[in-house]
Amino acid sequence: MKLFLFLTGTLLTVLSCQKNRNFEKFTVDKNLPNYDTIQILSKYPELKLYNSEIVESKTRTAYIVQQAFYYDGLLKGSFFFDDYKCKAQYQNDTLNILLNNNNGYFGNGVLVKVFNSQFYIKDIDPKTLKTEKKFIKSKVLEQKLVLNTNKFNKNDSIYGFIDYKCRVDSLVYKHFRGYFKTTIQQN
Repeated sequence: MKLFLFLTGTLLTVLSCQKNRNFEKFTVDKNLPNYDTIQILSKYPELKLYNSEIVESKTRTAYIVQQAFYYDGLLKGSFFFDDYKCKAQYQNDTLNILLNNNNGYFGNGVLVKVFNSQFYIKDIDPKTLKTEKKFIKSKVLEQKLVLNTNKFNKNDSIYGFIDYKCRVDSLVYKHFRGYFKTTIQQN
């Protein structure tokens, strides 16, 4: 009986120490590059988020809308962001898709890690400076990722759609949704 309790306690301790990353399968839609929103992105210049920024793409790389709601019993306030850019890097066997609006003073967005036909999302800490990458813990409520392919190579174009809902803490709810396109860079 003591051995059973010891093994059960050890197993529970190990399981509770593991990180819950909320891995899910992503969907492949080869027609994604033909969607209206993706086509419209090619008609607009890339956003310039701060004066000294070097713009890497000639056309807009993302149209994503994020709504954040703050609650304290009742709705206290909401914030709306739609100034996101996309950057993708392929590193070993993982595709990192950064959807961010870092302007040198704060950053807001997500990092999507894609590998083995699965993905998980990490929320970027808004207190992130231009050269930093910090993340905050969040509880995933719903998430969906659609990409135009599941084969990734350097210099390939990637097109995607994201719909992500999470709770950052007990008072903040976040909904992040939209389309993106970019060229995969090698890190």
